[in-house]
Parts: sequence; structure tokens; C-alpha cells
Amino acid sequence: MNFILFDEGREDLLPLAYTRPIAEFRCGILTLKEKWQKRIPSGNFSFLTADYLQEKYPFRHDKMKNVYLSANLCSSDEMVDYIHQLQNRECLVDQDGEVLALRTDEVLAINGIKPEGYALKIFEGEVKKLQHLWDIFTLNAEELEKDYELITQGRNSQAIAESNTVIGERVFLEAGAKVQASVLNASSGPIYLGKDSEVMEGSVVRGGLALCDHAVLKLSTKIYGATTIGPYSKVGGEVNNSVIFGYSNKGHDGFLGNSVLGEWCNLGADTNVSNLKNNYAEIKVWNYKKGGFLNSGRQFCGLMMGDHSKAGINTMFNTATVVGVSANVFGAGFPRNFIPSFSWGGAEKWTEYRLKPAFEVAERMMERREIEFSKADQAILKKIYELSAVYRNF
Repeated sequence: MNFILFDEGREDLLPLAYTRPIAEFRCGILTLKEKWQKRIPSGNFSFLTADYLQEKYPFRHDKMKNVYLSANLCSSDEMVDYIHQLQNRECLVDQDGEVLALRTDEVLAINGIKPEGYALKIFEGEVKKLQHLWDIFTLNAEELEKDYELITQGRNSQAIAESNTVIGERVFLEAGAKVQASVLNASSGPIYLGKDSEVMEGSVVRGGLALCDHAVLKLSTKIYGATTIGPYSKVGGEVNNSVIFGYSNKGHDGFLGNSVLGEWCNLGADTNVSNLKNNYAEIKVWNYKKGGFLNSGRQFCGLMMGDHSKAGINTMFNTATVVGVSANVFGAGFPRNFIPSFSWGGAEKWTEYRLKPAFEVAERMMERREIEFSKADQAILKKIYELSAVYRNF
């Protein structure tokens, strides 16, 4: 079966959706695409997303057996059972009539994926979707639990060194994972250490935690509350209920809470993030679709940072700050709480971050991880530079 993951409501998930299809978002241990692949290992998966992303994330269509899946969905075994039962020209919808999956031999555009004209099947179970940026960390605890069971079921963890203090039983180390002289408390959530990951001495972890492949917790790091550190990321200081997609660094002291960082980000030493307003009011978050601030209905929300963005040492981020792609933030004081893509500066002054130096920085950072800054990557950033120009009214 050929599964096509179609993006739904991309504007609500910018800036993180600027650089990737929604199915490549990480929530829990796995990306949304990887969750489907684990549950349907025989399936072929591709993407239906923004045109400028399709070269890097291709669309593949089969003449006979295609199922279009909402890329925003957090998959479940129950949903997979429903999808396997779909026949041609049948559409699986939630109880509000929104499309979850649709089987057809036609080639569809994103705006053409609608239930009209199809035999409807109603999914009676609970539906979890990423519809806003804050959903990523809000759903992270639940998704981490589900992914932990999915990945570790029927498998044995590597041995945990006796120098650690371990509380609870849900601690799993993949091959090559290292942890010494640390406290691992899995009583409130599972702790998963991916392949060749490392927890350095003196760290204190209260689960859930997903430390993905080759990621590192530096000396005396404090982690609590459903946190995901994506592949090849390095983290220090204090982190609570946050998701780092991968290849990003918060290597030093400072607080990060109720936040989401994309890939190739860096937070300088002693960068701190506010995740709660002084008056305890509900938080408003910049929303690209609205073109203004949207009430999240939440009391806690920290930093949302797009790919390739950086913060200098001692940067202070206000509650619910949204930073676009390839921004460079530095200087004293609190910067604005919506920072457009390709911005350079801080509280005192902003200028445009020109494309050529932005490319040079991206290439150097990716080279450190032995990953090519490809022509497709360059084309994506160039398009984002053009799309985001309207917001750079300095």
C-alpha cells in the first residue's frame, strides 16, 4: 500500500512547517511519519506538501493502491485497523467530519482532499492531531509513553551502570547509550536513551525523557516533564516539557520550558526562556494564518524557534516568543515576541539577515555533523527568505 501524508493547516504550524512537511515533526520519541512506519512496516510513505518542499520530500503515487493520510495525525493501533479496512473510494473521517484518511486511485491536490463523493467511515476512537505549535509539547507526554511501548515492546535494554540511582523500571538504553553517576527517575514517565546517546555525570532526570540517537545531556543537566531531545542534539542546564527536533544545541546553563526548537538551532550560554506570564494570564502566540497573536488557552508557553536560528549568550526570551527560520538574536533586554525569519539583532535594533551569510553559517554548522547543505536545502531557505519578507518591517 502507498501512503501519502498530506499537510493540513500548514500556516498554523509555521515557522516549523516552513522547512519540512508536518509528518516530519517530532513528538514523543518518533516523528509522525516514523510512528506510521512502525505501525505499518510494509507501507511506502511519501509527502504531499508545499511545492517548494517537494524536491527534498517527494510525492509518490501508485496507480491502484493509495491512501491519503492527514500528516497532522498522531497514529494509533486502533486507527491503523480502520485504515486497513478502507476500500477504494472510501474516506475515514472523525466525528466532526474531518478527513483522517482517504483511499483512491486518483492523484489529489491538498485542497482536493475532501470527503464529498466518497463513502464515509466514521472513526469512533480518540483523535490526536498537531494543529498548533503548542500541541507539540502539550501532547509530548502522551506520545512519549506510546512511542516507548511501541519501540521497546519485546526487547531488552542494555545494562545500566551501577553508579546511577534508578527509580522505577521504565528505563531503556539502546546499543551504545552511556549514563554514569546520574539520577534517573522513571516513576512519572519513561526514560529512553537512543543509540550512542550519552547522559554525563551529575545529571538529574525525571521522566518522561526521550534522548534520541547520538544526543547528549551535558554535565549536571536537569530534565523534568516530558522532554524530547532529538538526534545529535546537545543539552545542558534546566529543561522542562520541551521538544528539540534534532541537530540543535542548548549546551549550557539556562532555562528552557514548554518550548519547541527545530533543527540546526543554537542557544548561547545562559539563554533563558519565560514560559509563564507574571499575571498568570492565558498566553497569546503569534499565528501566521491570523497575521497576529492567537489566544492559546494555555498558561504555559515558552519559545518556538524555526530551523537554523541562533541566540547569543545571556539572551532573554519573553513568554511565548516565536522565532522564524535563520534568525540571529543577541544583545541585552527582551527582544520582541515575534521575530521574523532572516532577522538579525535584538531589543535595540533589527536588520535583515542577508541570504549569503545565512547560507555560510548553515553550511558550516551542517558540515560539523557531516551533512551536506544541499542545493535543495538552499532552494528551501531562499524560498522562505522570499515568503517571509513581508514580516521584516524594520
